[in-house]
Amino acid sequence: MNLTNKIASGETVDVYRDGDKAIKVFKSQDAKIKALYEALTHSRVETTGLPMPIIHEVTVFEGKWAIVMDHIEGKTLHQIMKEDPANLPVYVEKMVDLQLEIHSKTMPLLSKLKDKLVRQINSLECIDDTKRYELLTRLDSMPKHKKLCHGNFTPMNIIIDGEKTYIVDWVAARQGNASADVARTYLMLCLDFPEAAELYLDTFCKKSGTAKQYVQAWLPIVAAAQLDVGKEEEKELLSRWIDVVEYE
Repeated sequence: MNLTNKIASGETVDVYRDGDKAIKVFKSQDAKIKALYEALTHSRVETTGLPMPIIHEVTVFEGKWAIVMDHIEGKTLHQIMKEDPANLPVYVEKMVDLQLEIHSKTMPLLSKLKDKLVRQINSLECIDDTKRYELLTRLDSMPKHKKLCHGNFTPMNIIIDGEKTYIVDWVAARQGNASADVARTYLMLCLDFPEAAELYLDTFCKKSGTAKQYVQAWLPIVAAAQLDVGKEEEKELLSRWIDVVEYE
């Protein structure tokens, strides 16, 4: 295994390319649980037949856990959108079609999205008990579905290589309500790609026959969950989302 060609680096992992393989190396030497959980989740989603890289090995290299998978060539949809803003509606529609394909699948072996959201909201120290109760009550009242949800479906996690399109970064995949997944995508677009956010939501609701108010009802919940993992500079905006009770 050759770890000389580093192609990406994040807070918790470094990614290297070795021929046609990508090697994700966890920086912490005690990342065994994270590596195995990510590999298991990813591998379960692989069985749905969705376009995604295939995991080939989970290993330990110089004391650090690593996942070996296909290296996907191409540009992210985020890059393409930025380079060709005139065709943004076309790219957003492609993104929505991919997400609808994901939501058409089920994977009963995955953890439940609702359970994850409950844990994240309960872990927050920056909200009072009244707000926590309101959020958990709203979450409990939402319809319980078992659709496959990506959990971090953004243009950064869609790679286009010629005529082929791949979806990456499946560690947050869960089974649950598709509109919660959509609400998180919309929220992330508001934070990172605001020019596409409203177009995305309108396109998704139109193509799926989903009422926009139904997706919007999830926004305080997913915003609270994002507070648990989001960037410090995002927290003021996320806190404002939490305070929104109803949407027109």
